[in-house]
Amino acid sequence: MSDIYAERGYGSRPLGFGARPGLVVVDFQRGFTEAGFPMGGAPMVDAAVRNTVPLIEAARRAGLPVIACVNGYDSPRAAPHWKAAPVFDLLRGTPQVELDPRIAAARPDVVLMKSAPSLFFATPAAAILTRERVDTVIVTGCITSGCVRASVIDAFSLGFRVMVPQDCVGDHDRAAHDQNLRDVERRYADVIDGAAAIAEIERWRGANSKEG
Repeated sequence: MSDIYAERGYGSRPLGFGARPGLVVVDFQRGFTEAGFPMGGAPMVDAAVRNTVPLIEAARRAGLPVIACVNGYDSPRAAPHWKAAPVFDLLRGTPQVELDPRIAAARPDVVLMKSAPSLFFATPAAAILTRERVDTVIVTGCITSGCVRASVIDAFSLGFRVMVPQDCVGDHDRAAHDQNLRDVERRYADVIDGAAAIAEIERWRGANSKEG
């Protein structure tokens, strides 16, 4: 089957890692990871959480920055015009806005509360990564077709190289997950896997420890 996008040049220029990676973890919070909540319990999201923990641990061993975020609001009035009603229950101080315990135990360096799909919208995430001299952002989290995609596009728009480990992001629906990964890979990011991301972090760690 022909690929009309490839025929027009999409996806023809792989990015590769730059000089210094950083890791972001989007919305791995209890409201999206636990089955007791309306938007939680998707098997793909659970697998993505499990696969992201070793990636956080590798980044911390290397001394690279790890920024996690949760989606939440001080009150329903603070939320934008979401079409998903359960989002309005993601209120500061409630269990739904707590990090998944597995992610919390891995100890991200920074935890931000965001109010829009992208981790980068109206948060200090980009400034923190820039201060850390990061030029490559590894994006993990959920939901692939929503807040992950928005964060990928904003990272790209801010001038970062973007890597998406496909087994470290998750969605409610496999088709939406696959379609959105294919689409961001055509335009904005390299889609890799968690093992490749960890290998690059370990390579970076080895090269920089030798320099030190």
